[in-house]
Amino acid sequence: MNFLLKAATVIDPSSSFHNQTVDILIENGVIKEIDALIEAKEDIEEIKLDTLHVSQGWFDSSVCFGEPGYEERETIDNGLAVAAKSGFTGIALNPNTLPITDTGASVGFLIGKALKNPVNLYPIGALTTKSEGVEMAELYDMYQAGAVAFGDYKKSIQNPNLLKIALLYAQNFNGLVLSYPQDPDIAGKGMVNEEEQSTLLGLKGIPALAEELHISRDLYLLEYTGGKLHIPTISTAKSVRLVREAKANGLQVSCSVCVHHLLLTDDELTTFDTNYKVLPPLRTQKDVNALLDGIADGTIDMITSDHQPMDIEHKKVEFDNAKYGTIGLESIFGILNNILDTEKVVRMLTQGKSIFGIENIPVAVGNEANLSLFTPKENVVFSENHILSTSKNSAFLGKTMKGNVYGIISNDQIVLK
Repeated sequence: MNFLLKAATVIDPSSSFHNQTVDILIENGVIKEIDALIEAKEDIEEIKLDTLHVSQGWFDSSVCFGEPGYEERETIDNGLAVAAKSGFTGIALNPNTLPITDTGASVGFLIGKALKNPVNLYPIGALTTKSEGVEMAELYDMYQAGAVAFGDYKKSIQNPNLLKIALLYAQNFNGLVLSYPQDPDIAGKGMVNEEEQSTLLGLKGIPALAEELHISRDLYLLEYTGGKLHIPTISTAKSVRLVREAKANGLQVSCSVCVHHLLLTDDELTTFDTNYKVLPPLRTQKDVNALLDGIADGTIDMITSDHQPMDIEHKKVEFDNAKYGTIGLESIFGILNNILDTEKVVRMLTQGKSIFGIENIPVAVGNEANLSLFTPKENVVFSENHILSTSKNSAFLGKTMKGNVYGIISNDQIVLK
């Protein structure tokens, strides 16, 4: 398919056209020409959108759908359609399905479901069999099948020797190991941040120590073993400090933060809205500020939606009984664009690809067209009408978003809202 993007502002520091408004000609999935003005031919579809901006395709490092096993929450087909209309050309899919993604065959199933889709689906394989934390899964088998990383979603590895062995073993094929940062014994039956709000509301708390102690342990193991460790969705001020110090000491550690931890605090819990029941729990403004500092100085490598659809039966219940999770693909760009400048938003949604072994494709002539299309100018209040997911459990309902996503061009296909 052939397209001509008219008057598109390029946001890509690796491109010679960065911050320039140009026309971009795409033929058969490849960028053929970039110039101030390109005349359209008869067989080329012109695309004119208000204040159009383009960047390298965005990547989300932590996405859940449901299929196989929980299709009522989200199917792969609809989930990928949501990702495309939210500006993402690639997503890393968590292994929390039924059955758990812990074999080469299950990885192959996910990749097969996404064949010929404009959005690239990159499976994360479970680190342990059935994500039970007892024995290491067949990591190399999953790697050969196409898994880009290995971790048990929202489940920490309690046995330090198991994580040590995984870090050592994965080095044989340059594998990336994920370790969810929460000590379950310290977290106990807590469900929100242990602070003033948890006491006032009478909800059991999860202390920041549960995350920080686990990160400290994992960093000591990484120092001993070498290898590559990714710590997903950190949420506390001290966690930022620990990762910052580890990087300064030369360890190959990366980390991400959820978009909701950059805007929302545990003050939201006063309504007992179960959409705010997330893991890690919403923390304090002090933690939010430290996370933003971590983004500013490069300690935090990427921002994720941590998109976790949850059916109404598991959310419209008492707070104690509700499942964790919020969707976030549809809202991540507009929320982040309120907090960070647009260039920084794009960087935080693209630079994580290299950590997961995925190629960054600059906006340049001769390169594959792997582009996100958006405008940073439009302001809207996020409502249920903006939700494209099957499940509607969003923590951002009623929040103001700055900017709007038009869609993507990827794999020789275009998807527009």
